[in-house]
Amino acid sequence: MKISLVQLNLDWGNVEGNLNRISNLLLPLKNQTDLIVLPEMFSSGFMMEDKSLISPKAKMTLDWMKNQAGELNSVLLGSIIVEENGEYFNRLYCVDGRKIICSYDKRHLFRMGEEHHHFSSGSERVVFNLGKWRICPFVCYDLRFPVWSRNQNDYDILLYVANWPEARREVWNTLLKARAIENQSFVVGVNRIGFDGLGLSYAGDSALFNAKGQLVGKCADYTEEIVSLQLNLDSLNEFRSKFPVLLDADSFQIS
Repeated sequence: MKISLVQLNLDWGNVEGNLNRISNLLLPLKNQTDLIVLPEMFSSGFMMEDKSLISPKAKMTLDWMKNQAGELNSVLLGSIIVEENGEYFNRLYCVDGRKIICSYDKRHLFRMGEEHHHFSSGSERVVFNLGKWRICPFVCYDLRFPVWSRNQNDYDILLYVANWPEARREVWNTLLKARAIENQSFVVGVNRIGFDGLGLSYAGDSALFNAKGQLVGKCADYTEEIVSLQLNLDSLNEFRSKFPVLLDADSFQIS
């Protein structure tokens, strides 16, 4: 499978402008990749105070995702702001040209940024299939919580979309590698660059690690860039068979 990491510089709150610009950036990927991964809140940047201004554009953004997936002949994934019954969610969608393959509401809301005062938390962990691959998607702050991310022999790729600030980039890089090693899976992290409307800076560090914690490839620091990487399921399963760590994993339940 080929996966494309799309590291973007987002225009704060400008949904239409971001979607138009991303459409142009994605054109070279037509018929060239299987899965395109966009950052967290790719249409607006990580907005909270003005979420009510962005959420009405959720349907338009979701339709854009489906159209892009169809035109590019690929699956498209990223998170946006969604309102349902008076509650707001940081919701990840994975779509093809016809339908929503899956959706996931961010469980761990970034308390230090008061995200929990603006959004409702999700409670359902999801895994979706893409060909023979099993993919488990999460959002940003979820990366810090290994139990929620723990491989229960049910996925091959662990995937995080994020707006993860430059000030904590060492944590981001360290945890992506750790999640790959402990879960014996590929781990993908796609982050943004530039400055947001709050003055926070982002270095990017979008990357793919293999099950041994080795860096397979990454986007250039501080650069808007798309990097496409090939993943091999046979090599992953061979490593798991030779070094079956997950057979000794502790059982647990999440309340």
